[in-house]
Amino acid sequence: MEEGVTILQAIKQEFHCKEVDIRTYSPLTLAYIGDAIYDLVIRTIVVERGNTSPSKLHGKTVKYVSAVVQARMIDGLYEELTKEEQDIYRRGRNAKSYTTAKNATVMEYRKATGLEALCGYLYLLGRQERLLELIKKAIASVGMDI
Repeated sequence: MEEGVTILQAIKQEFHCKEVDIRTYSPLTLAYIGDAIYDLVIRTIVVERGNTSPSKLHGKTVKYVSAVVQARMIDGLYEELTKEEQDIYRRGRNAKSYTTAKNATVMEYRKATGLEALCGYLYLLGRQERLLELIKKAIASVGMDI
């Protein structure tokens, strides 16, 4: 991968992905990719903090990727979002999902889905600096530190 090229750009280029208007994606599609991106960011931070056993890495990671914690994060972060970001979050939160989290209320799950939709949206737009800024603020908003 060339220096200065994002992973998203490299994927699109290498696999000949066509350009798609991001606004045409459903909120659950945005949440689908956003869940993976959020998880990747958290896992990267955890791994970069120290080489340890996979079970310890997993234990540190799950503290940040649960629907309960993500719901608390978006509650603390919402006022920091732009109007556009708030709209994307609300679309994700209000989407009719047919699954729920095992250890979260329906509202917590929906809020987490909204946060994931926002992460997916920012990722697919190539706005990784904003994505990372919001994740960092979200973690701080709940008094956590990785």
